[in-house]
Amino acid sequence: MNVLLVLIPISLVLGGAGLAAFVFALRSGQFDDPEGSAARILEDQEPD
Repeated sequence: MNVLLVLIPISLVLGGAGLAAFVFALRSGQFDDPEGSAARILEDQEPD
């Protein structure tokens, strides 16, 4: 039972850190064009 008093706050802190990293990635624009690179790799033409 005492182990749960340690593990629950640690898991909440780690989950909050993951959520904060995800929100930071969203706000910094890392997910703006997810299909652009995937389509660009299939094109035969070289960029000008």
